[in-house]
Amino acid sequence: MTLTRHLLTFCGFCILLIMNACAPVQPWERGNLAKPQMALDPYPLQSALRAHNYGSREAAAGGNAAQGGGCGCY
Repeated sequence: MTLTRHLLTFCGFCILLIMNACAPVQPWERGNLAKPQMALDPYPLQSALRAHNYGSREAAAGGNAAQGGGCGCY
């Protein structure tokens, strides 16, 4: 019984912590967030090409769901 209560308390604390991380962005701050350095992947085209080449060479399905037969085609 106490384990369930502790688990619920912990989950509630985690939810409150996550909700606290949400903050409104002011219009003058949006320019900083739109910079290329703030992107999760700074080179998305290069990453897509590397993923395509890797899938073609390995002939396996990865996280991008691309499959290949070694020739570079799908």
